Amino acid sequence: MTSIVRLSRVGHLLRLCAILGVLLTTACGGGAAPASTPPPATPEEPGAPAVSEPTEEMAAEPTAASQPARDTVPLVFGVDLDTVRAGPFDQGKMWTFEFPPRAHLAEAYGLQPDASWFEKARLGALRIPSCSASFVSPHGLVMTNHHCAREFVSQVSQPGESLLDEGLVAVDLADERDVEDFEADRLIDIVDVTDEVNAALDAVPLEQRGEARDSLLAEIETRILAEHGGEDSGHVVEMISLYNGGRTSAYVFRRYTHAKLVMAPELQIGFFGGDPDNFTYPRYNLDFAFFRIYEEDGTPLASEPYFGFDQDGLEEGDPIFIVGNPGTTSRLQTVAELEFRRDVSDRGVIELLESRMAVLDAYIRAFPEEAEARDLRNTYFSLANSRKAYGGQVEGLEDPVIIARRRDTERSFQSAIDEDPELAGRYGGLIERMAGLQQRKREQAPGFGAFLAMTSPDLASATLHRALLAFQILSARQSGAPSDAVEGLVEQLRAVPDQPPALDQALMEARFRDFERFYGEDAALASAVLGGRGPEERASEVVSTSQLQDSAAAVAGIEDGSIGIGDPALGVVRAYLPAFIAFQQVVAEVFPEEERIAAELGRARFEVYGTDVPPDATFSLRIADGVVTGYPYNGTRAPAFTTVFGLYDRHFSHAGEEDWALPQRWMDARASIDLSTPMNFVSTADIIGGNSGSPVLDADLEIVGVVFDGNIESLPGEYIYLPELNRSVSVDARAILEALDVVYDMDRLVLELTTGELVETEAEADAAGR
Repeated sequence: MTSIVRLSRVGHLLRLCAILGVLLTTACGGGAAPASTPPPATPEEPGAPAVSEPTEEMAAEPTAASQPARDTVPLVFGVDLDTVRAGPFDQGKMWTFEFPPRAHLAEAYGLQPDASWFEKARLGALRIPSCSASFVSPHGLVMTNHHCAREFVSQVSQPGESLLDEGLVAVDLADERDVEDFEADRLIDIVDVTDEVNAALDAVPLEQRGEARDSLLAEIETRILAEHGGEDSGHVVEMISLYNGGRTSAYVFRRYTHAKLVMAPELQIGFFGGDPDNFTYPRYNLDFAFFRIYEEDGTPLASEPYFGFDQDGLEEGDPIFIVGNPGTTSRLQTVAELEFRRDVSDRGVIELLESRMAVLDAYIRAFPEEAEARDLRNTYFSLANSRKAYGGQVEGLEDPVIIARRRDTERSFQSAIDEDPELAGRYGGLIERMAGLQQRKREQAPGFGAFLAMTSPDLASATLHRALLAFQILSARQSGAPSDAVEGLVEQLRAVPDQPPALDQALMEARFRDFERFYGEDAALASAVLGGRGPEERASEVVSTSQLQDSAAAVAGIEDGSIGIGDPALGVVRAYLPAFIAFQQVVAEVFPEEERIAAELGRARFEVYGTDVPPDATFSLRIADGVVTGYPYNGTRAPAFTTVFGLYDRHFSHAGEEDWALPQRWMDARASIDLSTPMNFVSTADIIGGNSGSPVLDADLEIVGVVFDGNIESLPGEYIYLPELNRSVSVDARAILEALDVVYDMDRLVLELTTGELVETEAEADAAGR
């Protein structure tokens, strides 16, 4: 399922840029985000439309969310919040390979892993689009989650096939199917460049460091890539910032792009339980899939080192290790930042997700064939997953005990700074300054809901996206902007994909309702946009009459001058632009300052705590340790393991309900499958979005499972790790082998996973005794 996919599939970096595509004109930062539609120019940039200052009545109107954050309640359910203290691992256990947790592993488990152990753990792991994966044979075989492979399953479906529903079983090696736009990155080297970066930036004024840092990192990246053979060598270099820029490393990857899909089960078993079971436990889900990496000559890649499948299996209490690429966490954010998210920004995200889910659901039901062609089911799954994730995170932020624990962490950190005169002189007022910035953002609280994802191809009207770009093009021409600046905007216009008119209109209507909901139905913004009509009527009018509804007509009209300011869609832009600019001015002032302060706080944190506190996740490789164990829930106790028996029980207990309907293959296998086989299990390992598909390893670095989800109690893990209840949920390796053997009759794959031997046909595997 899409449970712990790195939330950037529909965006997830810098929170607002993150999960939802492009947030207006603000650039997203952080680890390897997927490419998105380029943002329009801000009013301050060359080529941006010349507009007058927003009038007072069009600026953000006060709302409850724009008021100061509420004070902590001193006593909640008998708990004196002033006595609440942070736990030893509140900031997590996502350890970096630069600073492996040798002392912690020795103390916690009595293990003494050497450098070769960590090297194998690093080289066996992979990063794939938005997810994690691993080599599981010496012949390029790669294991990840079904939900990480889902788009590729749809991609390789041939006419007359629906492999998402039917599953893909490549019986022989020749049946494996080529996939496009696939990348698998293996981390082969880490170069610590912290001293070089900090020395250079310390000589630059604070307000100039953001731009200076970007330029410096680009130079270092180019230099290190050249040292590894340059752009044509198959290597890529990424600059990884840890502790919000307090530490910096160059990660050197070997990138593989030639892959084939080997096996993916049916959606009904890969996503068993559907959205109702998402982020829950006990679970009964076979969320796995296999790819194979090939050399350019068409032979399977020699992929040593790799993780072999464990033959003994886990027991409750066993230590495990998850090696993967957690996407983003915000455990180093200040309390004021978390309170702003609780009251404003994350709530805006939730309302956007709910609104667009309703649009997509209605469209999928009304136009199933067009929806399938556009892969809207996968888009909807991702939105539903994100909605549940954000809901759980906001619920955690509303828990005063969690906020009290974070406040205690912040208080201890501030005290450590204040006690050292040198640290106090450099970092002493940063937390207070960050709080002031959050209050500044609250002044434009409605904009953090109304203007989200304005250019997202999944969540925004294509007509309104083109209108925003067209407005800038016309304004740029009028102001005499350089021709290359104008052409850049025209290229962005060309890149906006067409939407069916019904979908375009529904998304436009949803945007108009956003304006009403966040600014108020009687506000000047809503009145100007709607012109006295309702959202549905106004959207229908714009879509049916604007030349910008069609991509080809829009480009032609901009090039030949037939599109003018009187176009209905451009009228919408002119109506919302004053409020948009007022919001953008705050964003442009606050966001860069937030980044600068966060970077300084990161350096301060490293100076105070060193590597005892791991950095926030950055979609870079980490190793997390934990123990297989159940936990108390619902007045009883969740078991450490579920079984295949429970899978069938769940099916029959929900007879006739689609979310728990088993594929026919599984119904046919009831008499022959071992019902006692462990299916899923939970552990205390610290994970987050991006860890999807990560291998779960035992102390011998053998595969015991593949992680695919977290329980509902893990959702606050984005900003605090609570090992008492936080659980990662994994598919047991024994269930994978049992399913491949009994249900799918893939003996050649079982042979490869258990012995490392590759045979080309199922017949050869049968002859070998499988």
